[in-house]
Amino acid sequence: MIAVRPATLADLDALALLFDGYRRFYGQPSDVDAGRAFLQARLQQHESVVLLALLADEPVGFCQMYPIFSSVSMRRAWLLNDLFVDAAARGRGVGEALLDAAAAHGRTSGAAWLMLQTAHDNTPAQRLYARAGWQLDQQFHTYILELSGNPL
Repeated sequence: MIAVRPATLADLDALALLFDGYRRFYGQPSDVDAGRAFLQARLQQHESVVLLALLADEPVGFCQMYPIFSSVSMRRAWLLNDLFVDAAARGRGVGEALLDAAAAHGRTSGAAWLMLQTAHDNTPAQRLYARAGWQLDQQFHTYILELSGNPL
C-alpha cells in the first residue's frame, strides 16, 4: 500500500537520498549533504511543500512544490518542481499517488492550478502526467533566461 504524507524535518535523511537520486537523474553530481541542507532550508523557511511517498513504510519517492501566484486569477498556484520515484519502486503507482496528493494539496490550499515541467525526452514522465489528467499547455510558451549557467 502506498501512503503519501507531508515530509517533516524528521524525514530529512531519507528525503536527502531520494533528492540526490532525483538530481543525478538530471545529470547533476551526487551531493547528499548539500541536498539535505537545501531541503532543510526549504522546510524550515516554509518555502516549499514536500510530499513523501512510502511503500510498506519505506520512503520511495517525493514531490516538491513551490508556491507561485496568478495575477490574472488573483490566487495562489503551485509549481510542482520536483517529482522522483526510486527505480526499485517504479511501475507500482507511486508517481500517480504523488500526483494525486499534490492535486489534493492544491485544492485544499485554494490554488487556481498546478503546473510542472519535464524534459522533452522524459517520455515515461510525460505518459504518467497524461494518465493523471495533466494537459500539455497549448496557450503559453516557457522561456528561460539563464543566470547561473545551469537552468535546472
